[in-house]
Amino acid sequence: MDNAARPRIWEAMDTDVIIVGGGLTGPLTALALADAGLRSIVLDARDRDAFEAGDFDGRSYAMALGSVRALRALGLWERLEADAQPITGIRASDGRAGEGASPLHLAFDAADIGEAFMGQMVEDRHLRPVLLAACDAEPKIEMRFGVTVTAQAANGPTITVEAAGATLTGRLLLGCDGRGSGVAERAGITRARKEYGQTALVCAIEHDKPHHGIAHQFFMPPGPLAILPLRGNRASLVWTETPEVAAELAALDEAAYLDALRPRIGSFLGDFRLVGARGTYPLDLTLARDFAADRVALVGDAAHGIHPIAGQGLNLGVKDVAALAHVLGDARRRGEDIGAPDVLARYQRWRRFDTAAMGFATDAVNRLFSNDNPLLRLGRDLGMGAISALPGLRKRFIREAAGISGDLPRLMRG
Repeated sequence: MDNAARPRIWEAMDTDVIIVGGGLTGPLTALALADAGLRSIVLDARDRDAFEAGDFDGRSYAMALGSVRALRALGLWERLEADAQPITGIRASDGRAGEGASPLHLAFDAADIGEAFMGQMVEDRHLRPVLLAACDAEPKIEMRFGVTVTAQAANGPTITVEAAGATLTGRLLLGCDGRGSGVAERAGITRARKEYGQTALVCAIEHDKPHHGIAHQFFMPPGPLAILPLRGNRASLVWTETPEVAAELAALDEAAYLDALRPRIGSFLGDFRLVGARGTYPLDLTLARDFAADRVALVGDAAHGIHPIAGQGLNLGVKDVAALAHVLGDARRRGEDIGAPDVLARYQRWRRFDTAAMGFATDAVNRLFSNDNPLLRLGRDLGMGAISALPGLRKRFIREAAGISGDLPRLMRG
């Protein structure tokens, strides 16, 4: 603090960190940074009404064990646990509509690694209000809705953001604004992208037979069908088809939609009916070429978007949040500038390889399984059977699916 100009710069700033994006990743990042002693302002162009609790609309998230640990460390999990559904096991198998699953399948169970669950299913209508309430209660966080960011500029030790006719200044700007991130675009960060020629149909069902906390992944020629357990006799579905078939299915009435779905799911859940809304979204792989620029860092979908085949999209974002809070918290304690290039480089080194590896792995699995080649079908069925039969290899895959392998940030260590 010998430099007399430095205290004046610090006093002139509106906050330590400006976060663009008020969905899930933005508020969670603000809470993790508050836990690390940093102030933030969260900006979102949408009105707050878009984030308030409502009736069940079908949206839910598979939160891996590592992500649940982070939520628990931030004091959020106790507000979510009563409404969440533990995922105690995963079953993955080849299949065709109307033929059932292959007998050679992959079986993962949380008990194999000494855990009560591999993850938890959390509905959007429960998660968003908990995040917002926690941000409202945290004095280091300010939420501003209905505010559109129009410009940003790094200026030496600070970065300024123009939003709703006002200028905000901080030490660091975070893009938590999704795959079409305006923060990334304004910072000159480009993206690598691959189109899959697949569309995901998303819905939820209520079924007659219990799911026993088991998540199922059926690999069919057009793409995977994930059946994820929700609280009660309900399940969240992510059903992959070609864009043409998906458009036809989405246009069907509820009865016809269920008629198309029944041969794909089979009878193991008994009869079922739709609950909540139906939706579709195109699938692609997108990776930012850099996770950091001059006083800018990207988090969550702004940095990466992967195929939902492994259910790791939001979990990668939570790991970004935990790693960033770890890096910035350490930098703050050491008296470093949290927006300095060397500090942001630590975050990028930690997260970019991991997310790229997960993106390429899900891409490879999707290419391997989304076809009807008989030789490939035989090879992958034998491979899944072999993994299930080898305890050491199976445990390694389970820990990866649970998000507790590799170099974990403090929030995720349990």
